[in-house]
Amino acid sequence: MNESRRLELTLLGQTLTLKTEAAPDYVRSLGRYLEGRVETIRRSGVQDTSRAILLAALDITDELFRIREDRERQAGDVGARLGVLVSLLEKATPREVR
Repeated sequence: MNESRRLELTLLGQTLTLKTEAAPDYVRSLGRYLEGRVETIRRSGVQDTSRAILLAALDITDELFRIREDRERQAGDVGARLGVLVSLLEKATPREVR
């Protein structure tokens, strides 16, 4: 079991102190990812930092939801394929007479 530790993270010019079980490098990579998304939004013309952060959060949330939907759809596809394979195997395998 991982132990919680404090981590200082500078994100968009603000220093945050976090309590986390995650590896520091991982948390820093999350911060860099968010900063990159905010910077992309700023380059598109949004200069207000709060608005850029909110739009980045919405964009990242959209990305998360789409990935979840894709995963659920793929899991359903795999389930359907397995069902077809089981059906084919049942047809191809002679039943045991008792």
